[in-house]
Amino acid sequence: MRTHKCGELNTQQLDQTVTICGWVHRRRDHGGVIFIDLRDRAGLVQVVFDPDLAEQFAIAEHVRSEYVLQISGVVRHRPEGTINKNMHSGEIEILAKSIVVLNESETPPFPIESDIEVNEELRLRYRYLDLRKTAMQEKMKVRRDVTCVLRNYLDDNDFFEIETPYLTKATPEGARDYIVPSRTHENSFFALPQSPQLYKQMLMIAGFDRYYQVVRCFRDEDLRADRQPEFTQLDIETSFMTEEQIMNVMEEMIRQLFAKVINVQLDAVFPRMTYAESMSRFGVDRPDLRIPLELVDIGEFMKDVEFKVFSAPANDPKGRIAALRVPNGGELLSRKDIDELTKFVSIYGAKGLAYIKVNDLNAGIDGLQSPIVKFAPAEVWANVLAKTGAQNGDLIFFGADKTTVVNEAMGALRVKLGHDLNLIQGDWKPVWVVDFPMFDWDEKAGRFNAIHHPFTAPSCSVEDLKANPATALSRAYDLVLNGTEVGGGSIRINRPAMQQTVFEILGIGEDEAREKFGFLLDALKYGAPPHGGLAFGLDRLVMLMTGSHSIRDVIAFPKTQSAACPLVSAPAVVTDEQLKELGIRLIKPAAKEKV
Repeated sequence: MRTHKCGELNTQQLDQTVTICGWVHRRRDHGGVIFIDLRDRAGLVQVVFDPDLAEQFAIAEHVRSEYVLQISGVVRHRPEGTINKNMHSGEIEILAKSIVVLNESETPPFPIESDIEVNEELRLRYRYLDLRKTAMQEKMKVRRDVTCVLRNYLDDNDFFEIETPYLTKATPEGARDYIVPSRTHENSFFALPQSPQLYKQMLMIAGFDRYYQVVRCFRDEDLRADRQPEFTQLDIETSFMTEEQIMNVMEEMIRQLFAKVINVQLDAVFPRMTYAESMSRFGVDRPDLRIPLELVDIGEFMKDVEFKVFSAPANDPKGRIAALRVPNGGELLSRKDIDELTKFVSIYGAKGLAYIKVNDLNAGIDGLQSPIVKFAPAEVWANVLAKTGAQNGDLIFFGADKTTVVNEAMGALRVKLGHDLNLIQGDWKPVWVVDFPMFDWDEKAGRFNAIHHPFTAPSCSVEDLKANPATALSRAYDLVLNGTEVGGGSIRINRPAMQQTVFEILGIGEDEAREKFGFLLDALKYGAPPHGGLAFGLDRLVMLMTGSHSIRDVIAFPKTQSAACPLVSAPAVVTDEQLKELGIRLIKPAAKEKV
């Protein structure tokens, strides 16, 4: 039906007769001459209709936006002064000889050719129209290119692509499973996989020493801008490689990806940072290294002050006092700004936001401006100023509370100030975060939880793990890019005794372990090799590489914040007959009492 794509035409086709197909992007009537910009996946081209061809001209007069056309004509230079250098086809136009309306279109619910902000729910309800937009098609193209480059790299490095099942068994991986009832096994259910974790470990036991898969995963959890109930991972597993070797291979893959897809040269070596260092300096385990602000511990100076807000956490083993110096912050931030930042940190549990403006260092305590200065002697503030490296004009914020609260609040404040004050340095800052704790303690439940998952290997022996689970470190590693975790993995447990010990520490008894993971414990008995791997969030990578603010913008048919699909109105009710076949009876929720 066509000889060329619209956006591919240029001066190389001058004087040729071509046939193109596409959608009417824009139609303009200029005093007897009609111009139509025709659009397809490759881009736009301008078509001119001369009134000398009366029949073709009449058809062109009646077409509207988003009509589907087939046009044949001769490629010619655009007249002087009308060249559009922003278009690949901007030097030429097509003088139309024939036009066929392949299909008409109603007026779209939002303009395709405009950058006007459109309600997201409306965009998703008519996603097939939203995807016609040039910006959306560019993002889908980047996604395709990303997947292609990743596959080619892994193929070149002797990785083996293997598919794993979607219908599997529920396992605890930190989020709720999507449950699928089985018709043929009464009262039994499958679960959609949160990841192919256990299958890929068994592939290592089977001898496929380098595996990968571009795989769909499912998690029934609360959503954020970078979360979806179904998402895509690049899943990778290897045998007979240390964590350092795995990181090196993956690092080179990411470097090639950025160079080939968006022409960005990343660092020759990605820095490594321990979890403890990251939490201390940035308050988070996914630091944005483009932001030059850092947290500084000052609890050592506050243990004997009368100000309980500071002295209490300073003397609490689970407390922290952190200072955040903002260069020239005294000039950049008003009292109103500080009040807004105080509200902001309250979201993260902070009870307030203390601050000091440094007006004159040479004046000692008299050169400091703050309601809290009077609560500690001059030598304390002198030590704080020295440790933070404060200069005249700086503003220092303080967080004092339980360590978890301080880290979350001050870590978020650091990122907000970095963006609000335009402090970002550089475009791309990758970092590997390593040496994560094996477990964290759940105060409410009174038990340990796995930081990553229960199949992560510790960096100590079984005996040491049993003796000191709270301080044990794991052989885990996360790749963080500009404050976003884009990939995470670990060396796995490959011995039954260690796996059983981890289950015990997590409160998973022998019977429960046998019921849920008996197949894994059995497999580990048969010569499981040392193995490890990781998974990259493909949606997150593409989101970052395209400069998008949400992964919904780089997924063809995403769900809303409530995990619904407006396009097909899913989820939806099913018939009583279907439920009967599955042996399921619905119970209506109890009516809420009126207040």
